[in-house]
Amino acid sequence: MQPIRANVLCRGLGQVEGNPVVNAVVTDNRAAGPGSLFVCIRGERADGHDYAAKAVQAGACAVVAQHPVQGVPAGRCVLVKDPLDAMICMGANYRNGFSPVLVGVTGSVGKTTTKEFCYAAFSAFGRTLKTEGNQNNEIGMPNTLFRMDSDTQYAVVEMGMQGLGEIEKLALAARPCGAIITWIGQSHLEQLGTRENILKAKMEICAGLPDGAPLVVNADNDLLCSAKVPARLRRVSFGIKAKADVHAEGISTGPDRTDFTIVDEHRGKFAAYIPAMGVHNVYDALSAWTLAVSLGLDAKKAAAALAGYKTTGHRQNIVQFRGLTMIEDCYNASPDSMRAALHTLAAYPVKGRRIAVLGDMFELGSAQRSAHEEAGRQAAAAGVDLLLTVGSAMHRAHMCAESLGVPAVHCESREAALAELLRTCRTGDAVLLKASHGMQFEKILSAFYAQYEGRQQP
Repeated sequence: MQPIRANVLCRGLGQVEGNPVVNAVVTDNRAAGPGSLFVCIRGERADGHDYAAKAVQAGACAVVAQHPVQGVPAGRCVLVKDPLDAMICMGANYRNGFSPVLVGVTGSVGKTTTKEFCYAAFSAFGRTLKTEGNQNNEIGMPNTLFRMDSDTQYAVVEMGMQGLGEIEKLALAARPCGAIITWIGQSHLEQLGTRENILKAKMEICAGLPDGAPLVVNADNDLLCSAKVPARLRRVSFGIKAKADVHAEGISTGPDRTDFTIVDEHRGKFAAYIPAMGVHNVYDALSAWTLAVSLGLDAKKAAAALAGYKTTGHRQNIVQFRGLTMIEDCYNASPDSMRAALHTLAAYPVKGRRIAVLGDMFELGSAQRSAHEEAGRQAAAAGVDLLLTVGSAMHRAHMCAESLGVPAVHCESREAALAELLRTCRTGDAVLLKASHGMQFEKILSAFYAQYEGRQQP
C-alpha cells in the first residue's frame, strides 16, 4: 500500500485527528503497527472491537469501529454503521488515486481460474496485480485494491457475493474497465432461491463499468446467452457450442495441456494452448483472451500468454505422487464444477483405476438432494472404478452410483475416507478429491501424502 493521508482514505466516513499517514489497513490486530489503520470486524468467533486497544498500543494511528472503544482516543476512532461497508469505501477512496486497466471477474463457477487466466494474459503487457486466492468479498476485494501502487498497469479483481446488492458495492468501488461473467449455475441457491436471482446478482457488476466498456459473457450458458446487458455497455460473447463473437475450435486435451484455436469473427484465428486439461478450462481461458482483446491488447500476444497460466491452491491441481495421479480439486464445489472435475477424471489417461473421493456441496438449498444424486450419475457416466463419498448429502450420490453398478463406499468421516484410500490405492491409479471447502478435504490430501507408501497391490 502506498502511504495515504487518513482523511483521504476515510473520506465519506469521518475525520482522524491530526490526519496521519496510513501505510496499511488491517483487520487483525496482530498485523497492526506504526502507520496502520485497524478496522473492527465482528466475526463468528471474535469481535475486532475487543482488540482495537491492542492495535493502538501496537502503533495503529486510527481505528474504524461501530462504537467507541475503551483505550482508543475519540479523535482516532472513526465511527461507522458497518465496518464492511467502510472497508469498501476506503478501497474506493484508495483506488481513486490510481488509473490502471482494472478488470472484474464474477460468476457462479470458474471465477478464480478465469482470474488466473486473465492474470496470465494481462501480465504479458505490463505489471499486473491480481486478487490473491479467492479474496473476493467485502474484506478481500478492498485488500486487493490496497495493494495497488503507481507501478500497477493492470489489475484483475475477482468479485463474489452471498446475496443481492453485494457485487454492486464491490464494482462501484473497483470501477473496472471491463468485466467477465463466467457462468450462472446453482451456487448460492440457498441464499437467492433461483438461478434468475443469481443472474441478477452477478449482473450487478455492470454498475461499476463505464459507458462503452466490454461485458464478456458465456454464450453457452442458458441464462447468460439471453441476459439483457445495459445498452451503454458492449456485450461480447464467447463460447464453444453456441454462435458467439469468439469461440474455440479444434480442442485437443491431454494429461498436462489443452490445445485449441481461438476464432474471433473480427480478428481472425489464433493458436493457443494452456497447461491444463478439460473443456471447462478452455472456457475460462477463452473469456480472459476475449476481455484482453476487447480492451485493445494484441490478439496474438494475448493468445500466447495463456500458456503462462498457473493453477492455485487445490484447484484441479494434478500431482504425480509415487506412481499415482492425484487430481486435487477440493477448494470448492458446485454441481457445475463437480461435473467438470469428473469429466477431467474420465479423460485422464491411466494405467490403473479411476477413483473419485467426493464430499458434500454446500449452499444448494432445495436443489441439494437432486444435485448430489446427479453427482452419482455423473460418476457412473465418467467410468469411475471406485467411488468414496463423505458427508450426509453425498450419501445420495453413493446410493445413486451404486444402483448404476459403480463400486462405492460411503465414509462417515474424512478419517474413514483416508483409511480407505490408503488401503485401496495402488500404482497407476488416478484419484480425484472434490468437495466444498468446508469439508476440509485438504486434510485428507496432506495425511495421504504423509502416510502412503507406493506399492503394486493394495
